[in-house]
Amino acid sequence: MPFITLRAIGFYLFKFTSCFVIKWILFLIIVLAGSSLFLLEFQFENQISLYVEKSGPFLGTSIPKSQGIDGNGVIVAVIDTGVDFNHPDLFGFGPDGKVIGGHNFIESNKLPSDTNGHGTQVAGIIAADGKISGIAPKSKILAYKVSEDGEGVQSELIVRAIKKAIEDGADIINISLGVNKTNSEIERAVNEALKKDIFVVTAAGNDGPKIGSIGSPGRNFGSITVGATYNNLTSSLVATLEVNEKSFTVIPMVGSKKLDEPITSEIIFAEYGRERDFEKLDAKDKIILVERGSDVEDEIVYFSTKEKNAARAGAKALIVYNKEPGIFLGELIHEFVESDYSPSIPVVSIDRQEGLEIKDMIKNENRGFLHLFFNPDFVAHFSSRGPVSLFHIKPDIVAPGAYINTTRHGGFYNFTSGTSYAAPHVSGAAALLIDKYPNISNNEIKSLLITTAEPVTNSLGEEFSIHDAGAGRLNIGKAINANLIIEPPNFVSVISSEQPTITKQLKLGAINGEIGDIEIDYEIPDFVKINHIIHEKNIELQISITTQNYGEHEGKIFIINDDVRYVVPFILHFTEASVSTNIIDNQIMFSINHPNEWSFAKITVTNSNTDEKKTTTITPQRKSSIKIYENGTYWIEASILSNDKIAKAYDIITVNTISEETVKPIIDFDLPEKQIGVLIIIIIGILSLGVYWKRIKKSQGQHF
Repeated sequence: MPFITLRAIGFYLFKFTSCFVIKWILFLIIVLAGSSLFLLEFQFENQISLYVEKSGPFLGTSIPKSQGIDGNGVIVAVIDTGVDFNHPDLFGFGPDGKVIGGHNFIESNKLPSDTNGHGTQVAGIIAADGKISGIAPKSKILAYKVSEDGEGVQSELIVRAIKKAIEDGADIINISLGVNKTNSEIERAVNEALKKDIFVVTAAGNDGPKIGSIGSPGRNFGSITVGATYNNLTSSLVATLEVNEKSFTVIPMVGSKKLDEPITSEIIFAEYGRERDFEKLDAKDKIILVERGSDVEDEIVYFSTKEKNAARAGAKALIVYNKEPGIFLGELIHEFVESDYSPSIPVVSIDRQEGLEIKDMIKNENRGFLHLFFNPDFVAHFSSRGPVSLFHIKPDIVAPGAYINTTRHGGFYNFTSGTSYAAPHVSGAAALLIDKYPNISNNEIKSLLITTAEPVTNSLGEEFSIHDAGAGRLNIGKAINANLIIEPPNFVSVISSEQPTITKQLKLGAINGEIGDIEIDYEIPDFVKINHIIHEKNIELQISITTQNYGEHEGKIFIINDDVRYVVPFILHFTEASVSTNIIDNQIMFSINHPNEWSFAKITVTNSNTDEKKTTTITPQRKSSIKIYENGTYWIEASILSNDKIAKAYDIITVNTISEETVKPIIDFDLPEKQIGVLIIIIIGILSLGVYWKRIKKSQGQHF
């Protein structure tokens, strides 16, 4: 029983006991017992803190540590809820402190002190240096407070904080906050930092497992976006559930134990899991589905009670779905259970919507498959997934983000979960690389971290999709000793029936200047064929598809150099139709190819550097173009109407022919000629009407 609970009971007895002597005897007993429990709790907290070293060594931090690499001299900007710089592991604000500066964008007249805890937790994973040790313990922090609670944050403040971090000389920017949509202002601010060669790390977000759930700034092409895996702790218990071969997201409740083998059984519904709910059910060897809580006002049905009732009825496992939207982490072991209680069957929690879906499915014949197993390299259910674009890969990488022990505001420590805490593992890793190689570039850091990642797998040993995990899980020990730089470290390519073979170049470099011998291997679908030619400083890949398997396909290229295996994940879009481009006088000209007749196409061109989009339309009879004003890579997406159906086609082009003298006009419409003519007539009409109206008002003695 916690000290605070025992103290509350003491005051209750003291207040309502009438005998004066008994009052003070009880009070004395409670104080002595409470003091003992407080000491036990203090010892327990100290024991818990020992686990903080798990995620670091699991990622290989002992290797840079043995080389004397600890992030010394590296400055990491933490854009968050501020930092508790009075925490003993993050002590000091100013030139001589751990937090050397920053700014409070919520209350500009105050220091960026953390009253929520989120920013302190993030900073601790990066740079804590005391009772616990961060990934880069000797690095310094710039604290930028843009939110009070870690939830509501204005995009404008993130933008201002990024610009201030650039001004203040940050080497790395960690952004574990964001918005659940694309924000062009944030994108531009991140791009500005990248141009200054500042390494930007962003959290993917906690809206998984829904695909396409990454928002700004995690969507940014140039930053490194981080999803979350479990941690190397015995609490990293993973659960998987399939009902009639359909997968559902479930979380093991704290106190459940791993299974030696999966449970396969029929699923039945047992209301709220109370003893009376099992009276007329045959629960023996079944998987039980129940709703959280109770339908009786003020009735409390603990998860442990539901588990005991299901176990007594002979059930093999228990699934508890939420009483409100969303998923939750339940606890079987708590202060109100009997001292000898121990869960005997596995219990998992599930989102309300999915729980109700299962409830509906099991009205007919069903088969459930439930497994609980230890796998730290498993993508967390909450980790947001890609894609964010058809033309680049997000997330780039994953890192431990579940059950992470770190610093908490007020001088304490606590376990926490979220991609917010995966991202600072990568920021810390980048700080170690900068410490070892002070002149390393932004792109070189990104290459080392992505290409040395470890594979992450599900319960069946199958690798997670690139949209789930990017290249895989961060491996700091491997990255710190790696030599080969590969650009790009991941890529997206487009193949069509018109052009079933493409060429892709991988540029090679080396930290020590010598590349040495390399070998190439692939992990690709059977119908994809790759040939390669190795040059001195690049690899030329010829990629083709041998069948009409239209759609999106994933693959990985493995490059072995000095006994180190590097990975380059890629995605192929194979389309039946195609869009071709030609550059004439800074104009992108388009042509459409389709095996059938087509009548109309909408074309969108995106500047990969700025995320600026321009759109035009063409028909077989009328051509169109889009003017561009800067060199770079452009993404082309075409929606083609053919026989009342929409076909997609894509292209990726790199432009390097535009001179510096080319000036972009203040207003650039990029519209077909007829539309421009109509627009000019409308503008002239509006101006004429304004002049006419002004004359009328002037004649009436009114002034503007």
